[in-house]
Amino acid sequence: MTGTGDPAVADASTADRLRRWRMVLGGEEDGTGCVLDGRDAAMDTALSALYGRGGERSAGLGGSAPHVARWLGDIRTYFPSSVVQIMQRDAIERLGLASLLLEPEMLEAVEPDVHLVGTLLSLNKAMPETTRETARAVVRKVVGQLEERLASRTRATLAGALDRSARTGRPRHADIDWDRTIRANLKNYLPEYRTVVPERLIGYGRAARAVKKEVILCIDQSGSMAASVVYASVFGAVLASMRSIATRLVVFDTAVVDLTDQLADPVDVLFGTQLGGGTDINRALAYCQSRITRPADTVVVLISDLYEGGIRNEMLGRVAAMKASGVEFVTLLALSDEGAPAYDREHAAALAALGAPAFACTPGLFPDVMAAALEKRPLPTP
Repeated sequence: MTGTGDPAVADASTADRLRRWRMVLGGEEDGTGCVLDGRDAAMDTALSALYGRGGERSAGLGGSAPHVARWLGDIRTYFPSSVVQIMQRDAIERLGLASLLLEPEMLEAVEPDVHLVGTLLSLNKAMPETTRETARAVVRKVVGQLEERLASRTRATLAGALDRSARTGRPRHADIDWDRTIRANLKNYLPEYRTVVPERLIGYGRAARAVKKEVILCIDQSGSMAASVVYASVFGAVLASMRSIATRLVVFDTAVVDLTDQLADPVDVLFGTQLGGGTDINRALAYCQSRITRPADTVVVLISDLYEGGIRNEMLGRVAAMKASGVEFVTLLALSDEGAPAYDREHAAALAALGAPAFACTPGLFPDVMAAALEKRPLPTP
């Protein structure tokens, strides 16, 4: 033993540990001998309704919208938002509650997040008019949160990348690149004054009002790509708000839909998608290729798990042709916080051999990936 300590404190610690194990094990015959009451009992009831005893599928929630709405309210009371989102996702997947999200009162009770938006988009075609406005409000709330989190850094990062492509020898004071200027004038260092006298200034030119780069976002809208579709739509709207970037947003399954004219509102973009169905990457890339007018100033971003239902060799041939013409081609297996999904490794390897490595990208990394692509630098792949 390393010390006696306070017996009362030790007892309290043991009781708390047993209480936690009882909550984890979720059963009365769990060997802890702990009986829950009050708030702990209510939390245990909410967990049991979803996960049941021994991890088995529970019928505790049933299929009743009022029961589920009450349960949603309970878990928001007892658990933090991040846990609530996980439990909601599990309820939708484990208990088949997606259809209940077509009822307005259910949507008003849920905690909005990216995965919920993906579920709503998959139900879009079955959604009655009485639910549609509530669903749009939920989606708009999530989109607003994402824009607040991602927009300013994206604009700043990409504006810097565009400005660096227009260096000038006569910059305004605010546009001086001091690192490069000092390095270029080190020979003019005056020891007695401990300073460098710059004979030549190096800086960034002011971004021209004309379009400098073109970006095409080509998004796979198969069911597994739901979170990526949400993030890509938000980023598409942010890019479209920058004068110096002409942005096109294309979604595809076995058909191709150009949603560029809806980019002013990412909610409209999202409700213009149709999650699910097959995949024809070759057809989507053919459409994107036909819209390229300035290859050397164009970045094409394909967001897909690469499970191709179209013509594989033609798909790879199009990528090779675009790269040969000067297009910067970026392949993202996912644009989400959850890492790479299942993906076609053979196609990923073939794209890498063409100089278009495929990798999963978090929303936080996306601005840096785009900045590198715009400047034709090596991509910051994970």
